[in-house]
Amino acid sequence: MPSPALDSFDRKILNILQRDNHTPHRDIGELVGLSAAAVQRRIKRLEKDGVIVANVAVLRPEALGQMLTLIAEVTVESERADLLDAMKRAFDSAPEVQQCYYVTGEVEFVLVILVADMACYEALTQRLFFQNPNVKKFRTLVTMERVKAGMQVAVPE
Repeated sequence: MPSPALDSFDRKILNILQRDNHTPHRDIGELVGLSAAAVQRRIKRLEKDGVIVANVAVLRPEALGQMLTLIAEVTVESERADLLDAMKRAFDSAPEVQQCYYVTGEVEFVLVILVADMACYEALTQRLFFQNPNVKKFRTLVTMERVKAGMQVAVPE
Protein backbone atom coordinates (compact mmCIF):
# COMPACT_ATOMS: atom_id res chain seq x y z
CA MET A 1 0.00 0.00 0.00
CA PRO A 2 1.56 3.34 -1.01
CA SER A 3 2.02 5.94 1.70
CA PRO A 4 -0.60 8.68 1.46
CA ALA A 5 0.57 12.27 1.24
CA LEU A 6 0.37 13.94 4.63
CA ASP A 7 0.40 17.68 5.04
CA SER A 8 1.36 19.62 8.16
CA PHE A 9 -2.24 19.59 9.46
CA ASP A 10 -2.40 15.78 9.15
CA ARG A 11 0.91 15.43 10.97
CA LYS A 12 -0.16 17.71 13.82
CA ILE A 13 -3.47 15.85 14.15
CA LEU A 14 -1.67 12.49 14.25
CA ASN A 15 0.69 13.68 16.99
CA ILE A 16 -2.25 14.87 19.10
CA LEU A 17 -4.24 11.66 18.57
CA GLN A 18 -1.25 9.51 19.56
CA ARG A 19 -1.05 11.31 22.89
CA ASP A 20 -4.82 11.11 23.53
CA ASN A 21 -7.28 9.96 20.88
CA HIS A 22 -10.15 11.16 23.06
CA THR A 23 -9.18 14.77 22.37
CA PRO A 24 -12.33 16.47 21.05
CA HIS A 25 -12.20 17.51 17.40
CA ARG A 26 -12.95 21.08 18.49
CA ASP A 27 -9.82 21.11 20.71
CA ILE A 28 -7.68 19.57 17.98
CA GLY A 29 -8.98 22.18 15.55
CA GLU A 30 -8.00 24.99 17.90
CA LEU A 31 -4.51 23.51 18.32
CA VAL A 32 -3.85 23.04 14.59
CA GLY A 33 -5.86 25.91 13.10
CA LEU A 34 -8.79 24.04 11.51
CA SER A 35 -12.50 23.73 12.16
CA ALA A 36 -13.81 20.71 14.07
CA ALA A 37 -15.53 19.52 10.87
CA ALA A 38 -12.26 19.71 8.91
CA VAL A 39 -10.49 17.75 11.64
CA GLN A 40 -13.21 15.11 11.56
CA ARG A 41 -12.93 14.79 7.75
CA ARG A 42 -9.16 14.47 7.95
CA ILE A 43 -9.34 11.79 10.66
CA LYS A 44 -11.87 9.81 8.60
CA ARG A 45 -9.54 10.03 5.58
CA LEU A 46 -6.52 8.99 7.65
CA GLU A 47 -8.49 5.95 8.83
CA LYS A 48 -9.68 5.12 5.30
CA ASP A 49 -6.12 5.47 3.95
CA GLY A 50 -4.76 3.11 6.61
CA VAL A 51 -2.61 5.69 8.37
CA ILE A 52 -4.70 5.25 11.53
CA VAL A 53 -5.17 1.50 11.90
CA ALA A 54 -6.83 1.30 15.33
CA ASN A 55 -8.14 3.34 18.21
CA VAL A 56 -7.22 1.39 21.33
CA ALA A 57 -6.77 1.73 25.06
CA VAL A 58 -3.24 1.15 26.33
CA LEU A 59 -3.42 -0.95 29.49
CA ARG A 60 -0.97 -1.44 32.35
CA PRO A 61 -0.25 -5.20 32.24
CA GLU A 62 0.35 -5.48 35.99
CA ALA A 63 -3.16 -4.19 36.68
CA LEU A 64 -4.44 -7.28 34.86
CA GLY A 65 -2.10 -9.78 36.48
CA GLN A 66 0.37 -9.91 33.59
CA MET A 67 3.40 -9.57 35.81
CA LEU A 68 6.16 -10.83 33.50
CA THR A 69 7.40 -9.38 30.26
CA LEU A 70 9.70 -11.72 28.38
CA ILE A 71 11.59 -11.40 25.14
CA ALA A 72 12.06 -14.60 23.18
CA GLU A 73 14.50 -15.07 20.32
CA VAL A 74 13.47 -17.94 18.06
CA THR A 75 15.73 -19.77 15.61
CA VAL A 76 14.08 -21.96 12.98
CA GLU A 77 15.12 -25.20 11.31
CA SER A 78 13.95 -24.16 7.86
CA GLU A 79 13.23 -20.78 6.30
CA ARG A 80 10.85 -22.27 3.74
CA ALA A 81 8.14 -19.69 3.09
CA ASP A 82 5.23 -21.95 4.04
CA LEU A 83 6.87 -22.91 7.34
CA LEU A 84 7.68 -19.29 8.18
CA ASP A 85 4.11 -18.26 7.34
CA ALA A 86 2.77 -20.97 9.66
CA MET A 87 5.00 -19.68 12.47
CA LYS A 88 3.89 -16.11 11.87
CA ARG A 89 0.25 -17.21 12.11
CA ALA A 90 0.92 -19.14 15.33
CA PHE A 91 2.70 -16.20 16.94
CA ASP A 92 0.04 -13.76 15.74
CA SER A 93 -2.78 -15.85 17.17
CA ALA A 94 -1.22 -16.24 20.65
CA PRO A 95 -2.68 -13.52 22.90
CA GLU A 96 0.41 -13.64 25.12
CA VAL A 97 2.58 -12.48 22.22
CA GLN A 98 2.33 -8.70 22.24
CA GLN A 99 4.80 -8.08 19.44
CA CYS A 100 6.41 -10.32 16.86
CA TYR A 101 9.22 -9.36 14.55
CA TYR A 102 10.68 -11.40 11.69
CA VAL A 103 14.30 -10.25 11.75
CA THR A 104 17.69 -10.66 10.12
CA GLY A 105 20.73 -11.88 11.99
CA GLU A 106 21.36 -14.90 14.19
CA VAL A 107 17.67 -15.53 14.93
CA GLU A 108 14.57 -15.37 12.75
CA PHE A 109 11.96 -14.08 15.21
CA VAL A 110 11.92 -11.81 18.24
CA LEU A 111 8.79 -11.95 20.38
CA VAL A 112 7.67 -9.70 23.23
CA ILE A 113 5.49 -11.75 25.56
CA LEU A 114 3.32 -10.89 28.56
CA VAL A 115 2.31 -13.60 31.05
CA ALA A 116 1.17 -13.84 34.65
CA ASP A 117 4.03 -16.05 35.83
CA MET A 118 6.69 -18.54 34.76
CA ALA A 119 4.22 -21.43 34.79
CA CYS A 120 2.18 -19.60 32.15
CA TYR A 121 5.32 -18.98 30.14
CA GLU A 122 6.30 -22.64 30.36
CA ALA A 123 2.87 -23.63 29.02
CA LEU A 124 3.28 -21.11 26.21
CA THR A 125 6.73 -22.47 25.30
CA GLN A 126 5.27 -25.96 25.09
CA ARG A 127 2.55 -24.76 22.74
CA LEU A 128 4.57 -22.38 20.55
CA PHE A 129 8.09 -23.77 20.60
CA PHE A 130 8.43 -27.38 21.77
CA GLN A 131 5.43 -28.63 19.78
CA ASN A 132 6.60 -26.85 16.62
CA PRO A 133 9.06 -29.02 14.68
CA ASN A 134 10.38 -25.94 12.84
CA VAL A 135 11.70 -24.34 16.04
CA LYS A 136 15.38 -25.20 16.26
CA LYS A 137 15.96 -23.32 19.51
CA PHE A 138 14.77 -20.33 21.47
CA ARG A 139 16.31 -18.06 24.07
CA THR A 140 14.39 -16.11 26.67
CA LEU A 141 15.26 -12.77 28.21
CA VAL A 142 13.30 -11.92 31.37
CA THR A 143 12.78 -8.21 31.82
CA MET A 144 13.48 -6.68 35.21
CA GLU A 145 11.70 -3.38 34.58
CA ARG A 146 9.56 -1.86 31.87
CA VAL A 147 11.37 1.39 31.17
CA LYS A 148 9.36 2.41 28.12
CA ALA A 149 6.58 0.72 26.22
CA GLY A 150 4.48 2.45 23.66
CA MET A 151 3.06 2.42 20.21
CA GLN A 152 3.65 6.05 19.27
CA VAL A 153 5.25 6.60 15.89
CA ALA A 154 7.40 9.69 15.42
CA VAL A 155 5.51 12.01 13.07
CA PRO A 156 7.78 14.73 11.69
CA GLU A 157 6.02 18.06 11.44
